[in-house]
Amino acid sequence: MPDDLPMLPSDEDCLHGTRDWPHAPPHRLASAGVYFLTARASQKRHLLASDAMRDWFQITLFKLVEQYGWRLEAWAILSNHYHLVAHSPPHRDEAAKSLSQMIRHLHGLTTMELNRQDDEPDRSRLWQNFRETHLTHQLSYLARLHYVHQNAVHHGLVSVGSHWKWCSASAFKEAVTPAWLKTVTRFRYDEIAKADDDL
Repeated sequence: MPDDLPMLPSDEDCLHGTRDWPHAPPHRLASAGVYFLTARASQKRHLLASDAMRDWFQITLFKLVEQYGWRLEAWAILSNHYHLVAHSPPHRDEAAKSLSQMIRHLHGLTTMELNRQDDEPDRSRLWQNFRETHLTHQLSYLARLHYVHQNAVHHGLVSVGSHWKWCSASAFKEAVTPAWLKTVTRFRYDEIAKADDDL
C-alpha cells in the first residue's frame, strides 16, 4: 500500500465508528455484522434495463432496508445485477439472518412488478441466489466500498462513479473529506471483481 495514504482507522476504530456519512450508522463493523452482497438476474437478463425500473427498484430497496432494520452504506444498481454494503440490525440476536428474508422480499416484489409491466403473471425465478460476505476487517471493507461506488465505471456505463444515479457514490463524495475520499479510492478492486464474477 502506498506510504502517502492518510492513516487508516484500526479495526477497533471501525468497531466504534470513526467516520460518518449518509446511509450508514456510526457503528461500522459492529458485532451485528456488515455485509457485502451481490445479486444477479437469472441468465444475466437485463431486468432493470430502464431508468424507470431502476428508480422503482432503488426506492423499493430503500423501503425494505428500513422495514427490516438494516442500514445501507453503499449500493450500486445495474441492469442485471446489484451490489450492497449493509449493516445488520444492531443489538438483536441472529440479526443478520434477516438479510435472506429481506432480499427474497425484494426479489419477490421486483418479479411481481416486472410481471405486471410485461403482462406475464406466471413468470418466476427471475433472480439467482445472492452471495454475501461478512466484512470483519477495515481493508476489505474499504475496498468493497470503492468497488461498489465504481461498479458502473467498471462496466463502462459512466466515466465517474458519482455520475451513476443508482449508486451511493455521489452521496459518499459529498459527505466525506477529500482526504478520506482519496483514501478509499486508492483501494484496488480487481481481485474483488474477479472473485465476484463481475468481469
